[in-house]
Amino acid sequence: MQTLNNSTTTFLLMGFPGLEKMYIWFSVPLFAMYIVAVAGNSLILWVVKSETVLHQPMYYFLSMLAMTDLGLSFSTLPTMLTIYLLGQREVEVNACLAQLFFIHTFSVMESSVLLSMAFDRFVAICNPLRYTTILPSSRVAGLGFAIVVRSVGLHLPAPIMLKKLPYCHTGQLSHSYCLHPDVMKLACVDTHINSAYGLFVVLSTLGMDSMLIVASYMLILHAVLTIASQAERLKALNTCVSHICAVLLFYTPMIGLSMIHRFGKQASPSIRALLSYLHFLMPPMLNPIVYTIKTKQIRQKIFHFFQSNGSRMRVGQEH
Repeated sequence: MQTLNNSTTTFLLMGFPGLEKMYIWFSVPLFAMYIVAVAGNSLILWVVKSETVLHQPMYYFLSMLAMTDLGLSFSTLPTMLTIYLLGQREVEVNACLAQLFFIHTFSVMESSVLLSMAFDRFVAICNPLRYTTILPSSRVAGLGFAIVVRSVGLHLPAPIMLKKLPYCHTGQLSHSYCLHPDVMKLACVDTHINSAYGLFVVLSTLGMDSMLIVASYMLILHAVLTIASQAERLKALNTCVSHICAVLLFYTPMIGLSMIHRFGKQASPSIRALLSYLHFLMPPMLNPIVYTIKTKQIRQKIFHFFQSNGSRMRVGQEH
């Protein structure tokens, strides 16, 4: 089998196999999902910035989550739309490596932000009198900087290591965007070092973050159960509902996708594609919706924004 030069190699991306004639129709809901994700997360950022009452640690972390969701959406958007809208499946290797770097980086950022939000809820419920002392704005900014450094630093070697590999397979990837394990399996040399590196990154980020989030909620639940009043217990737990939904939206499809890759070798490629879309596309779209529904201040500000715009439009039409 002839080895191809990295500088001229292109990979073939995968959509829903067997449904190529319907791709133009798939592009409509996909594009709508991206519009909702970008608009929703942009609105969250605008509301938090403009509403001084929301200048609190919880909403700073929510802003980080919105920025991460925007980054994740823009990372997957180029190849998704070229496949379903233009029918173009080829992606040049350098563009592919750049995309996988950003996708994995923003995925770990999202996991890190969700962990920070769990810590925020733990402090707010278990030590409310010292909440602002433990989490001042400077510390929140420091956590944000650490999240960026951690995510970028851990994933910077990935495209460099993959760039050095020779590829001699057909170049058929399993998803509509480039992912590290997917590209690595196309190399025609031993990839144990790359595989060990990838496993280390996953365990030290997504694996560790998920365990710490579970541990945080065990401590939160223990603290809530010590509250005498049932109404106060429900009020405390209600402040965690939005975050729990965000955690489930992010981790559940990821776990399902990992299980299929590990144990479901005979699973349909369409099932893998669907789970990957749920993992990468649904959280950016649904997170702002969940937080808008559950957060009174954000909901009121957005309602006031649309109400004001509607009034201005009516005034303009009358004149």
